[in-house]
Amino acid sequence: MGYGIAEAALEAGHDVALISGPVNLDPPRGAQFISVLTSDEMDDAVHQHVRDCDVLVMCAAVADYKPQNISATKIKKRDAPLILELVPTRDILSSIKNKDRQFLVVGFAAETNDVEANARKKLQTKHCDIIVANDVSGADSGMESDQNEVTIFFRSGETKRISRAPKKIIARELVKIFSNTREKRLTKKM
Repeated sequence: MGYGIAEAALEAGHDVALISGPVNLDPPRGAQFISVLTSDEMDDAVHQHVRDCDVLVMCAAVADYKPQNISATKIKKRDAPLILELVPTRDILSSIKNKDRQFLVVGFAAETNDVEANARKKLQTKHCDIIVANDVSGADSGMESDQNEVTIFFRSGETKRISRAPKKIIARELVKIFSNTREKRLTKKM
C-alpha cells in the first residue's frame, strides 16, 4: 500500500518522500526515495524527514523483533539445536512526538484477528490521528495481493470503510481522506 499511496499522492500534486525497505517494486517517479535495510535505519530516516511533512503515513510492515546478536560469518551447522535470541525493534510509530506536532499521523494496522479492537487500541496507544486497518489473514487481500479492503478509524470516533478494490483505487481514496482530514485540522486551528 505504501507505494500505491506514494503514487496517488504524487498524482494529486503532493511532494512525497518514500522511505522503503527492500521490495520488488520500482519507486514512483517524482518521489524522493530513501532506501533502508533495517528497522533501525528506517527509524533514523523517519525521524530525519518527519520535521518536513504535513502528513506522515506509516504503513511499512516493520518486523517486531530482530536478532540480539548478528554473526559476521556463516553459522556452521551442528548437531545441537541453535537458540536464536530476539529483541524488540524500535517502535517507530510510537516514537513520533505527539506534543504540538503540526502534521497528521496515519498508522496502519495489518491484523489477522480482532481487527477493529486492535486498530482502535493502536489508534490510541500510538497517538495517531487515523488508523487504516485491514485483515491480512486471507491470501486474497492485503500483503501479497493487488486487492485490499480497509476500514479507517479516526481519532474523532468516526469510521469509514472502503470495500474490496484494487490497491491503486484504495490508495487514491486514502490520499483524498488524508488531505481532507489535514485541511479540516488546519481550519480548526485558525
